[in-house]
Amino acid sequence: MRSIMARGVGDVFKALTLDSPRHNIHAINQLDPEIKERVYALLIPDRIFEMFRIDRSAFTNAQDERMVRVVSPRQAGFAIVEVREHPDDRDCIFFLEIADTPFFKVEITFLIINDPRSPRFNTDIDDAGRRTKFGTTRRNKPEEVRAMEAGLAPGQVRKGLHMLKDFMPLVVEFLACMGQDMLVAEPLTYHDAIIFEKHGFNYVRGRKKMDCIHEGFQPGGELLSRLDGSTPFRQPGMEKTVRGRSWAIHDGILGEPWKDIEMYLPLKNPARVCTFPGWVY
Repeated sequence: MRSIMARGVGDVFKALTLDSPRHNIHAINQLDPEIKERVYALLIPDRIFEMFRIDRSAFTNAQDERMVRVVSPRQAGFAIVEVREHPDDRDCIFFLEIADTPFFKVEITFLIINDPRSPRFNTDIDDAGRRTKFGTTRRNKPEEVRAMEAGLAPGQVRKGLHMLKDFMPLVVEFLACMGQDMLVAEPLTYHDAIIFEKHGFNYVRGRKKMDCIHEGFQPGGELLSRLDGSTPFRQPGMEKTVRGRSWAIHDGILGEPWKDIEMYLPLKNPARVCTFPGWVY
C-alpha cells in the first residue's frame, strides 16, 4: 500500500467506507472489523511505519509480528489505536483514543507518540507500583526530577518523536471526510495547551485562565513570586519556558488542580491564539 500522504486520507477513507456517511465514531465502529481497522490506521503517521519498519498493509514487522492494534467496539462511541515496536512492549510508540462527544463532535481524549528506544522514567507509577494518573492522585517525585532534568515535560515517561505535525493533517482530513467541522481536545497539561495553540486550536473554555497564568509569571506576578526554589519544580527562571511553567503548574503552583481547559480546532480556519507570546519550549 502506498503511503497515506501520497494517496490522501480522504481518498482511502471514502474507498474503505464505500463513500457512505460516517459522521461519528460510533458509525465507523459499525464497519466490518478489518475495514474499520484500516480506517483508523489512516490516523497513524507514515513516518512511524517507516521508522520502525512496519508494513502498512499487513501491520507487521520483519518478524511477521503484528504491531498495530485497534479497539473499536460496535456499541461504543470511541476507538483506540495502538502501535508498538514489539508485541510485548510496555509502552506504545503511538497511542490514540478518539471519541464522540455529547454535542455530536469528535474529541481526542488521549494521544501519545513515544520514542520507545529512549530512556524510560517511571513518572506514571509510585515507588509502590501504584499508578499516579499523571500526578493527579499521587506522584513519584524522584522520577519526575530525573525526567525534568532529561528534558521531558509532565506526563511524559519517554521522549517524544515530534510527530504532532505529521499527525494533525491526517486527523483534520479524517474528520473532514466524516463531515465534521472541528476537532475537540482537552489538554492534560499546560504545555499541551500551548502546543495546541500553535496548531490552530482555540478555547471552548479556559482562555481567561491561560491569560491569567501568563500574567502571573510576569514581573511582580503572584506565580513568579512562587518560583522560590522551595522544590525542584519551582526554580527561578522556569517562567521563561513552556516546559518550566508546566512543571511548576504540575507541582501545584496555581493553588488548584489543572482543569477546566477545553479547546477546539476549526478544520477550515485554524485560530491564531497565543497566550504565551514569544514562547520557547
